[in-house]
Amino acid sequence: MERAHRETKGVKKMKKITGNKKGIDTILAALLMVVIVVVAAVMVYAWSTGLLGTLLVKPNTGEGPLSPDNFAFSNSTSTTITIRNAGTSNVTLVAYYVTDSNGNQWSKISWTGPTIAPNKATNTIFGIGASCSTCAYQGVASGFASFSSGYSYTVKVVTAKNNPFTFTVTKS
Repeated sequence: MERAHRETKGVKKMKKITGNKKGIDTILAALLMVVIVVVAAVMVYAWSTGLLGTLLVKPNTGEGPLSPDNFAFSNSTSTTITIRNAGTSNVTLVAYYVTDSNGNQWSKISWTGPTIAPNKATNTIFGIGASCSTCAYQGVASGFASFSSGYSYTVKVVTAKNNPFTFTVTKS
């Protein structure tokens, strides 16, 4: 009898030491949730401030930037843009798109454009309509057949590495 009483006392002592495991589990779960929320908040902050973007490695293509030095309209269907390559490697132009303010567009997607050396500028001619027999037109029929005075046009060139560069020209 005394032995059974001692065993009961031992079990009671053990329960007292280990306590209520449900209480410990709840505390650990709450702590884990706090850690997850803090980590998520730091990630959102880093993303929203752009810090994450600067930490990630970006591949350097060596192309560009390309910028227009000047431009001129040769006639009502052709413009010449002097394009400068401020990059560290040659840039070869392979396609161009000329868009008016209404979204009508002339494109030449299989174009053998110039190759522009680093820190050099090259006169590049962009034709539309009658000046470009191999160009494709998308838009309202006869909506953009020539360059009109007082209007702006967007010229987008695409390089051999598939990088786009966009310029705006206005015919005076």
